[in-house]
Amino acid sequence: MPNSRRKYDEEFKKRAVRLSYSSERTIKATAESLGINKNLLHRWRAQYTPDGDKTRMAEQQDELNQLRCRIAELEEENDILKKASAFFARNQK
Repeated sequence: MPNSRRKYDEEFKKRAVRLSYSSERTIKATAESLGINKNLLHRWRAQYTPDGDKTRMAEQQDELNQLRCRIAELEEENDILKKASAFFARNQK
């Protein structure tokens, strides 16, 4: 049977982090009550503050990912333009 990953929306993650900070239970107990792995809750706590806002590191990571996608798009556009200019230069003779 294939391993399918569950996806959690951002609101669920924020609520889980808020609950983990406000509850007197351990992170493990909080994670178990939510039906998630404790390591996942630890990662979410690194991404979100106790108030549910994104941490500065998470914001920078999001921006970095967006910039990498933009670079990939621009490189693809450059490759297309190079091929088109070579094609037209060859066919002008």
